[in-house]
Amino acid sequence: MRGIEYRGLTRIEGPVVITGRRGNVGFNEVVAVYDRAEGRRLGRVVDMSEEWAAVQIFGNNTGLSADETRVEFLGRPMELRVGPGLLGRVFNGLGEPIDGYGNIFSSTCLDVNGLPINPYARTYPRDFIQTGISAIDGMNTLIRGQKLPIFSGNGLPHNRLAAQIVRQARILSVDEGANEQFVVVFCAMGVKYDVARFFLDDFERSGVLANVAVFLSLADAPSLERLVAPRCALTAAEYLAYEQNMHVLVVMTDMTNYCEALREVSSIRGEVPSRKGYPGYLYSDLASLYERAGKIEGSSGSITQLPILTMPNDDISHPIPDLSGYITEGQIVLDRELSQRGVYPPVAGLPSLSRLMKDGIGAGMTREDHKDVSSQLFAAYSKVRQIRNLASIIGEEELSDGDKRCLKFGEKFEHIFLTQGEYENRDIGRTLDLGWQVLAELPREELLRVKQEYIEKYLNKKE
Repeated sequence: MRGIEYRGLTRIEGPVVITGRRGNVGFNEVVAVYDRAEGRRLGRVVDMSEEWAAVQIFGNNTGLSADETRVEFLGRPMELRVGPGLLGRVFNGLGEPIDGYGNIFSSTCLDVNGLPINPYARTYPRDFIQTGISAIDGMNTLIRGQKLPIFSGNGLPHNRLAAQIVRQARILSVDEGANEQFVVVFCAMGVKYDVARFFLDDFERSGVLANVAVFLSLADAPSLERLVAPRCALTAAEYLAYEQNMHVLVVMTDMTNYCEALREVSSIRGEVPSRKGYPGYLYSDLASLYERAGKIEGSSGSITQLPILTMPNDDISHPIPDLSGYITEGQIVLDRELSQRGVYPPVAGLPSLSRLMKDGIGAGMTREDHKDVSSQLFAAYSKVRQIRNLASIIGEEELSDGDKRCLKFGEKFEHIFLTQGEYENRDIGRTLDLGWQVLAELPREELLRVKQEYIEKYLNKKE
């Protein structure tokens, strides 16, 4: 039976309470828990058997009594109220407004767990998103409908980079015109108050908050809220994309905090741990978030994901970045050595890639020489890294003139092409022109990945 209250709990284990199961109780069903001290609080069914159900409460267990507590199964999943008023608002991790402007005026509520998408209904991502950052637009291009994570580390400027992308990102589409609306859904999980304040102040100061829906789950919020926050954000994105026909960029930070909360909840439930204590279903759980990106036939909107995660000890083989790399279409890796040398953004040239880049660049989308310039920059910078390793062994003075010239190219690449101001917004034309500027440092006979017609058209013009 639904909507009937049951008195008493079998036992209390931290934020998880065990109660008798009666009727057709479902997994992830919302539960109301009543007690004399705190009144009504919500929870979610996280496990069950034929005789009992485990309910995790959104909060602590203060005031709960095994004898006096009442439990009501509400017969519905966790839902988010959506409507045209989503943009410009700030919500907590449960989708409740926290900006002081009251609830959204809408009767539409959507399941935060989303609905499965028929793979046959998906359309292939092809359209270019300009972030205004040369290291991304030029060499690791973001495509509309793609999921492209940023792998960072503690102390690296991923928060500044995320704020810059939110300020500057826009769509460029020759075929579909310029009347499409591009918006951002920003989700922060387990962040400190000063970090949340940084993002909100930056969005307000730059004037982009009106086109952003913000979901904040602070570090002192319950672990379960941290798990619900990205699902609320993605539900809002799906409404804006598939109901309002908008192009939505979803920025989620920090996925490492999300996975830590998942490990904590798994431990409380007594599940057998897998790699480094994370649950064995970490892969499928991350996939349930990442796979909610894309474009669908019948809707002109799209969802593009830019998850940000901090690699513990800068270990790219850690389960979180490792599994994320299997699910997503590439990665942007931030390099600590570049950051220490003053390069911003410190995007590592070699481990970063965008697997969908080839389908969203070229004539009619960015510029005809984009693919060749990117390939040549990647090949030349790869050689720079090899020569630097050699120089660390034999000394730079022992290098040949050609190797020294290659090292000079590496310096120009890092300080002219990669380095840009935090508020410097480069269009794709400017990015490619800077690419030709640094390629001019190399001998013509080494430009094997660039067509001769492009050399004559762009490189001769630079010289």
